[in-house]
Amino acid sequence: MTKPWQDSIIRLSDARQLAYAEYGDPSGRPVFLFHGLPGSRLSWGLLPDDPFPAGLRLIAPDRPGYGKSDPKPGRSLLDWADDVAELADALGIDRFAIVGVSGGGPGALACAWKMPERLTSVGVVASPAPTNAPSVFEGISKTNRFFMNMAWYLPWLSTLNIKFLASVIRRDPARYLNTMKFKVHDVDKAILARTEIQNMLINDFAEALRGGAEGMASDMSANHGRPWGFALEEIKVKVLFWYCMLDRSVPPAMGKYLSATVLNSEATFVPNAGHLWVLLHLKEVLNAVASYHQDSQ
Repeated sequence: MTKPWQDSIIRLSDARQLAYAEYGDPSGRPVFLFHGLPGSRLSWGLLPDDPFPAGLRLIAPDRPGYGKSDPKPGRSLLDWADDVAELADALGIDRFAIVGVSGGGPGALACAWKMPERLTSVGVVASPAPTNAPSVFEGISKTNRFFMNMAWYLPWLSTLNIKFLASVIRRDPARYLNTMKFKVHDVDKAILARTEIQNMLINDFAEALRGGAEGMASDMSANHGRPWGFALEEIKVKVLFWYCMLDRSVPPAMGKYLSATVLNSEATFVPNAGHLWVLLHLKEVLNAVASYHQDSQ
């Protein structure tokens, strides 16, 4: 466990509160970390072992409706890019890298499209692809296929379902973890069986949903319920993708689509690994993104 050296809040131009935590070297190269769905700014410090490379300043915001960040109903992925730009301005950071994990991936790609002049590189790990993209559901669990399609075709029902699910997680996050194992590969079940991973996820989910379901509902809508609002082919900044071959939550088919569509990209498909791989390999991802960041200066 690594406590953040900064856990703070800024007030955005529309008067919303945006929470963020900082880890690593205060004078290091800045990298913004986007959490998953659900997740929070505190998730990274709850990871086991030593997940942070030396020489990096890691800024981890709560997306709207998560943790201590105020909700923004109906927000789009590009709205999130605006929030990130405001946070960077408030911190006096001109150029930076981004790493988006799982449900944080689409927002990272939105930033890559909207402010390429500010980004040195973008890392995306196990990000979903647009729900209406061709052939991206190959290899996905029946559960995730069902919920992603619900968000696209029945958004009102998806929102009700997310509110129910959030209430279940808030009431007993440990019990929810037990249900996760039914949709993941054995390699992920082994990670979920580790006490330190269970503690990390339980505490992260509790923080993420402290204010209710709005963060999860907004993520499902923005990530899965409508077109993303920007052309992936127009992304100019370098994007490094990681997908795991045994991931049933976000299958490699989604990585193949995104890496083929984002022209300035490189993709790594990790063998014998599943969706939770990044919880044990974040340092590897950060090192790769930071290395490209350093080379681009």
